[in-house]
Amino acid sequence: MPQGTQTTPQDPIHQQDRGLPQLLAIMRRLRDPETGCPWDVEQTFATIAPYTIEEAYEVADAIERNAMDELQGELGDLLLQIVFHAQIAEEAGHFSFVDVADEVATKMISRHPHVFGDESRDKSADQQTRDWEKVKAAERAAKGATGVLDDVAVGLPALLRALKLQKRAARVGFDWPSTDQVLAKIQEEAAELVEARDTLGPDEIEEEMGDLLFVMANLSRHMGVDPEAALRRANAKFTRRFGAIETALKQRGKTPEQSNLEEMDALWDAAKAAEKAAKRAATAPPADPGTKA
Repeated sequence: MPQGTQTTPQDPIHQQDRGLPQLLAIMRRLRDPETGCPWDVEQTFATIAPYTIEEAYEVADAIERNAMDELQGELGDLLLQIVFHAQIAEEAGHFSFVDVADEVATKMISRHPHVFGDESRDKSADQQTRDWEKVKAAERAAKGATGVLDDVAVGLPALLRALKLQKRAARVGFDWPSTDQVLAKIQEEAAELVEARDTLGPDEIEEEMGDLLFVMANLSRHMGVDPEAALRRANAKFTRRFGAIETALKQRGKTPEQSNLEEMDALWDAAKAAEKAAKRAATAPPADPGTKA
């Protein structure tokens, strides 16, 4: 047997039913203080949490790119994080993976009385959303979370948490009636940011920048745009167009460091124009076969 090889076809892990039973058995083995992996044994909720967030974003990225060949693996990586947390919790006597699954199953049943109970399914999506919020409000009250914003998770990405805070406040009427007021607030916050830049210090500049970003998230909500999705799209666009700049410079025998802003700006505009032309061509109606070119 090669040095370092521990697992054989006779290992109990190979005798587990495929799927979740085998995955749970693998995690128990990895966390075993005597026979497991030293790295896995050392991990805690806190050390694993960043990986959990990262894997969730990789799932979202695969979906955004419609990369179905990658999505299966990314979902598996995310599931592994849940199994990891549940195993740590079970070792500490808090709860098990079965408890996690049971709780979410119970929650789904209680929140869908029109599916699993005797309520009518003849409801609009808006009515179902209102009913959902009533159930969640009752659940929050049962946990002692009496404030409207009490249980909006602090650990969420800042942009997502801003959106959730605003949605929660809007449910109780604390919201602007239209985008006009939001746009006016953006102008106000932008002016305050300029004032902070010109007359105040770094702490005030950061505060005003935060206020402006918070209102931008609010505008996204009012316009029915997911700000996370919009920013991911903008990031992808920037990456794509900057890549076009690098390609064009390479054809000229140069790197970005050997270029200047004026040249790169011109190449950016060219990449932008090429993208727009390709988009117009892709969306143009097919030519009439009887029309001469």
